[in-house]
Amino acid sequence: MQDGTHICTACGCVAAPERVTKGSFIVELFLWLMFLAPGLIYSIWRLASRFDACPMCKSPQMIPVASPRGQMLLAQVQGQMNAAR
Repeated sequence: MQDGTHICTACGCVAAPERVTKGSFIVELFLWLMFLAPGLIYSIWRLASRFDACPMCKSPQMIPVASPRGQMLLAQVQGQMNAAR
């Protein structure tokens, strides 16, 4: 088993979630250089749209391993890994 505090409901990855920011830094920089208002609006949107995601599939569907659903998913993933051996 991998070290992790969360499990992904989409792919079954057990890991700590990573912070993902939507949008592009290059676009943000361009908008700031062109004019203040679009750059500010885009920056606020990027900051507001941050989320914790699975490091493998980038899905926002990470749940704590300690939760009841997390324990059930962990058992399923471990069962599939043992069956594959």
